[in-house]
Amino acid sequence: MSLTKQTVIDQVTVVENGTVHYREATRIMEDGKQISQTFHRTSLVPAQDLTGVPANIVAICNLTWTAEIIAAYQAQLTAQSGAEAARQTA
Repeated sequence: MSLTKQTVIDQVTVVENGTVHYREATRIMEDGKQISQTFHRTSLVPAQDLTGVPANIVAICNLTWTAEIIAAYQAQLTAQSGAEAARQTA
């Protein structure tokens, strides 16, 4: 009986505003058969530091995060913070 642990990225999604979501599955295998599985989900926003992110996800981010996407995302954040500030002062 041998137990092994596998970690794979099994799902990647890019949403309209450029945010990249990915899911890592950790699988415990016994003699080649999966006996357990857990998931960890991560979200990355345009222009975020990618230190420590898996290389295949970095490649997707680099393709997705054009200058236009980054500018639009930052404008969206600015608009949201302005709207929130207006609500707090009302």
